[in-house]
Amino acid sequence: MIRVTRFNAMSNRNASAAIAALFIFAASHAGAQASYPAKAIRYVVPFPAGGPLDIVARAIGQDLNKAWSQPVIIDNRPGAGGNIGAEVVARSPADGYTILMGAVSTHAINPTLYSKIAYDPIKDFAPITLITSVPNVLVVHPSVPVKTVKDLIALAKSKPGQLNFASGSTGSAGHLAGELFNSMAGVQMTHIPYKGAAPAVIDLIAGQVSLMFDNLASALPNIKASRVRAVAVTTLKRSPLVPDLPTISESGLRGFDVSTWFGIFAPAGTPPEVVIKLNAEVVRILHTSEMRERLATLGAEPVGNKPEEFAAFVKSEIPKYAKVIKASGAKVD
Repeated sequence: MIRVTRFNAMSNRNASAAIAALFIFAASHAGAQASYPAKAIRYVVPFPAGGPLDIVARAIGQDLNKAWSQPVIIDNRPGAGGNIGAEVVARSPADGYTILMGAVSTHAINPTLYSKIAYDPIKDFAPITLITSVPNVLVVHPSVPVKTVKDLIALAKSKPGQLNFASGSTGSAGHLAGELFNSMAGVQMTHIPYKGAAPAVIDLIAGQVSLMFDNLASALPNIKASRVRAVAVTTLKRSPLVPDLPTISESGLRGFDVSTWFGIFAPAGTPPEVVIKLNAEVVRILHTSEMRERLATLGAEPVGNKPEEFAAFVKSEIPKYAKVIKASGAKVD
């Protein structure tokens, strides 16, 4: 009996200690959520200042600063198609004080396009939320006798290899949209890469190239001025900026979907309560009238989904672009 009593006493003490430890753990995590953020947040943008990602990141940063009374410092780390900035965040402490404005390039395209990258787009990040998905638009030079997707397919089949399409760089959304079009339509259009979208657009307007899958926001002025002719948008849904313009998917290439998306990531291992707090505040910001108007100037609409939904989206994007990249033979060393 004495032995049994001692055993029960020890068991009770162990149980009490375990319960106390659980309370301490829960209290510490609740405290972390309540106190976050207690200092400045570094918001890494892996592209140069002035671009769409930078513009939106700065707007979100300003609103986070107002909501939390803590500085949000934009840190532009361009290079290697966004890989440099993404690696910085992947290697940062997982405490919520360094976040990334990731994009289709950093998390869906580059893992296949580049021979080697120094991070894993899935294992090294905690997705926060998808900010937006910006459509591209298929535009042709006015001299090209094409008004519909079916027209373009017919023309390309009659002139294999003779039609060329421009893009801002190898592996860009515009490039891969063209390669996906080639694959799905069974045509052979020739890719002409440029060092940036601006010189590509200049040559398109001049008639040096036949067509381009351009960013919708930047293409709109040229469309309105009749310098180029819009044929279709590259996303599954029509854009509210050009509601009368059909999608490529509804025009015959069912399922065609290419967009320039971007969203927020934290380093893997960031406490779940911090992820939840970041998600809730950014989603709130995205659906303010001011942010909706700002995104509309980029041809975009806010998304603001849950972390698990964003994670599933990223996982689905990687194999989609891997297939296109491998089929096109595109590679960056």
